[in-house]
Amino acid sequence: MRFFPLVVLLLLLPFYKVFAQTGGKITGRITVTNENRADVQQVTVALLSAKDSAVIKMTASSKDGAYKLELISNGKYLIAASAVGYKKAFSNAFEISAATQEVRLPVLSLMPVTKSMTAVTVTGKRPPVEQKIDRTVVNVEAAVTNAGASALEVLEKSPGIMVDKDGNISLKGKEGVLVMIDGRPTQLGGADLANLLRNMHASQMDQVEIMTNPPARYDAAGNAGIINIKTKKNKAFGYNGSAAINYVQGKYPKVNESFNFNYREGRVNIFTNLSHSYRKNYERLTIQRNIFNSNNGEVENHFSQRGDKVAEGNAYNAKVGLDFFASKRTTYGFVFNGYSSPSKNFSVNQTDIASAAKELQSITRATVNNKMHWNNASLNLNYRTVLDTTGKELTADLDYMAYNAPYLQTMTNAYYDATGVPFAKADTLLANLPQEINVYGGRVDYLHPLKKGAKLEAGLKTSIVRTDNNAGFDSVQYGNTVHDDKRSNHFLYEENINAAYLNLSGSIAKRLSAQLGLRLENTNATGRQLTTGITFNRHYTQLFPTVYLQYAVNKKNNIGLNFGRRIRRPNYESLNPFIKFIDRYTYSQGNPNLKQQFSNNIEVSHTYKSFLTTTLNYTLTKDILQSVIEQKGREAYSTQANLATLRQFGLAISINNSLTKWWTNSLYINVFNNYFNGIVSNTPITFSATRLAINGSQQWKVSKALTAELSGFYRSAGFDGVIRMKSMGSLSAGLSQNLLKDKGTVRLSVRDIFFTQKARAIVDYGNVDARFQEVRESRVVNLGFTYRFSKGKMGNNKKRNTGSANEEQNRINVQ
Repeated sequence: MRFFPLVVLLLLLPFYKVFAQTGGKITGRITVTNENRADVQQVTVALLSAKDSAVIKMTASSKDGAYKLELISNGKYLIAASAVGYKKAFSNAFEISAATQEVRLPVLSLMPVTKSMTAVTVTGKRPPVEQKIDRTVVNVEAAVTNAGASALEVLEKSPGIMVDKDGNISLKGKEGVLVMIDGRPTQLGGADLANLLRNMHASQMDQVEIMTNPPARYDAAGNAGIINIKTKKNKAFGYNGSAAINYVQGKYPKVNESFNFNYREGRVNIFTNLSHSYRKNYERLTIQRNIFNSNNGEVENHFSQRGDKVAEGNAYNAKVGLDFFASKRTTYGFVFNGYSSPSKNFSVNQTDIASAAKELQSITRATVNNKMHWNNASLNLNYRTVLDTTGKELTADLDYMAYNAPYLQTMTNAYYDATGVPFAKADTLLANLPQEINVYGGRVDYLHPLKKGAKLEAGLKTSIVRTDNNAGFDSVQYGNTVHDDKRSNHFLYEENINAAYLNLSGSIAKRLSAQLGLRLENTNATGRQLTTGITFNRHYTQLFPTVYLQYAVNKKNNIGLNFGRRIRRPNYESLNPFIKFIDRYTYSQGNPNLKQQFSNNIEVSHTYKSFLTTTLNYTLTKDILQSVIEQKGREAYSTQANLATLRQFGLAISINNSLTKWWTNSLYINVFNNYFNGIVSNTPITFSATRLAINGSQQWKVSKALTAELSGFYRSAGFDGVIRMKSMGSLSAGLSQNLLKDKGTVRLSVRDIFFTQKARAIVDYGNVDARFQEVRESRVVNLGFTYRFSKGKMGNNKKRNTGSANEEQNRINVQ
């Protein structure tokens, strides 16, 4: 294994000279305006990334104000010019590409600083959705109907993203998405990730980045790709921030507040984001099941189940960070995140049991009380330095995350005959299901610019995860409490992942650019059930190559090709065989026999005039991890299993443009076919199904201060794994009014106007025959107000994703 870096270098060496053939060139001139009309010599000229204002290169102008920057990689940039005693000036954004290698910029003029200068806020209207070469970007605040929404609701209406009835997230019809916040994985998965995102609201969010085939720098985890939620942060000099409050009314009221503050003075930048949300939600789950006789296969009983649940809780979030600019090249920083969410829910679940002839025989009524308190604290230490004037860069991160989640459940079952008369004593089940997770991570990344705009990136990462789940069950019957040894379980899990990567990018020819990457990941995991003595071990090492090619046919047309191999590891809780009950006959359970799944993804794309992108994709997934419903006697339970092979073909069309000066259009259409071949419940299953997904948003600028929006999504009927989903959609509308000299914004919106966002599913394989419908409180009215404030001047808006525990955080389940 110690020869791995040498092998990778040898593999990439033949491309070195090819990549080093070309590079972009930027020229321009600076003038100044002062009382003597004299030019200022040695104006500092900085090349900034248009994406995050990071400094790429710096130079100084000549005596006549001319400047030149060479060996620039392909990308979007802007120029910042500064001199002592003058206001900083910025150019418009421009692009270096395979088709445009030389850019001559208009003259920039520097104005003298007046003795009394107040802050000027420059605002530019961002479109709701932007399509970039390697990702789709959702600008959260640009969509009026996002006001008052949760992070999960924002994702649900984002291009290519689908959320099922349990809150599981898929991308382009594929499960296994790595969800990150500010470049750091949440370490959560399944329903618990959904709960975390439900308690994070849109006012905290700046952008959502959607990457279906991320480069080698990112963790190989995430079968379908990566979703990165970027929270609000600003590094302008002086202070700036915002405060927001939203009132949401559905069946029950909800409210959320947030406060965002940034302060930069001298070498120190401090930022904080505080938020609170109170939610009370209603949910109804109905299930129709047939129970079969194990001998003759005939229907023996009909089960009709209905559950009404009311969930109530608070969520408190605190993010505090500091950047210390030790010099123009070196920055030290730390970020602390704290999250606390005490909550409870109460449900009444009734099961009517009928004979094969559908004659009512008995009724079971379960009352379930759940009390949870999820606590999460994380600390990130980060370091960045630019080593020399050529742009060599070294970054490092250290992370620690601690999760603690007490969970108490009380379930009482009462039994009645067909006339409603009790025929047996009620029984009670008490469950104590605490969850404890600790994550340690560290990473180092190095960037080395090459000749003619090419660059080489390399990095190392390691992480350690330890989980402790001690599930205790007690039965109460006839007033006596007895410990339930069969259901109780103490599960310990430890995992270590070590990774290394190399990435080489640049231009091969005048119109052709490429990026080649290779990532190695070594995984070592051990799981122990202390109650039963069962132990399992996993040790494996895998390579994950990535290839990107981009060809500029002309100024209007670009063609892209990318390939990547990815992995999806089971969520930590999915490996734990403990049980969570919905009622006497329905529960969920983990599976310690789960293995990792691997997928190979290839995409071909065409972009026309930067607003119309068409993508064809093919994915082959082996040992696919999939949620399944199993039936054991009268009991039905959900679990996860590895279900052989999945092949997917897909076509996606993304259109983001301005139809007029006052009308902005965003439309995303995805058609995909899933071919599944595997074994479920000991039954061979082969099927092929095509599904359609549409996301759209239309915005109209009614006046200078008033904006109207209509947005929605539609999912056709189709298979979600082995579960057949019926069609579902939602339509929302909203108004946004700026006031107080554009410092304040009032938003009024209605989500799911026609109450059509209902999850309906059919499960029919082996001895399982069931129909599900879940109705959430999706139709709500939101009234929100945001106030923005600032004082100071623009500085270097450098942003960097921090975090080394990227994939691990995404596999923790939050209650």
